[in-house]
Amino acid sequence: MLTQVAEGVLVHQSELLQNNAVVVQGRAGVLLIDPGIQGDEMACLANDLRELGQPVVAGFSTHPDWDHVLWHTELGEAPRYGTARCAAYMRDLLSNADWKARVAEGLPPEIAEEIPLDLFGLITGLPAETTQIPWDGPKVRIIEHPAHAQGHAALLIEERGVLVAGDMLSDILIPFPDLDAADPIEDYLVGLRLLEGVAGDVDVLIPGHGSVGGADQVRARIDQDRAYVRALRDGHASDDPRIGPSATFGKDWLPGVYEWQRQRLAPRSERDGTPG
Repeated sequence: MLTQVAEGVLVHQSELLQNNAVVVQGRAGVLLIDPGIQGDEMACLANDLRELGQPVVAGFSTHPDWDHVLWHTELGEAPRYGTARCAAYMRDLLSNADWKARVAEGLPPEIAEEIPLDLFGLITGLPAETTQIPWDGPKVRIIEHPAHAQGHAALLIEERGVLVAGDMLSDILIPFPDLDAADPIEDYLVGLRLLEGVAGDVDVLIPGHGSVGGADQVRARIDQDRAYVRALRDGHASDDPRIGPSATFGKDWLPGVYEWQRQRLAPRSERDGTPG
């Protein structure tokens, strides 16, 4: 079911991981951002758009995580964009003969059979440093940063005051720094600073997962995410409520992710017990 969150901007949320697929209405059709994640959910989204008389004229993937590069035949054959780095990552993955097996390893087992992979990851990379999505609709600014994944981008729909944050600023998920990066914590802080730079222009915040927030939530979630990654950096225990006893999502796995992050980011002397 599509829910309007701003003028000409609607959201379709998946059930299991609360992914937010974002629909932006343009002159001849819609821009579809991060559709997913199960086949029947995407078919439902396509049907909703047909009933509105709104064909998909462009797609965009905010980053190359599996749940953000999905597509369904019923959504049509519109160009699907991403940053140059996002597209390059997907090309590298799809060049492997066993790419489906690799992707399948990361899928939630309870819905793995319901996730269509036939059109997985077919992203057209926009030229490096591109700042707007090329389409016939409201201006959508691309804010690329290294915080969560290679080629990650947030999108600012300027005329509507809407920030599509990708996998950041969630009220249910803790930050997931790219632990394969040379400096994952600083990368994440850079990303937060870039989002903070546009916070004053945002009336509606749409995270990749979780609840849509109003203007008052933008800086609050930036501050919460910054406190979390700084605690990781400094080796301090986090009191983040998203991994606390009152958390309503991911109680059985998010605390484990947090401990894994702490272990990966700890100084080597702490990881292997050697003198510093």
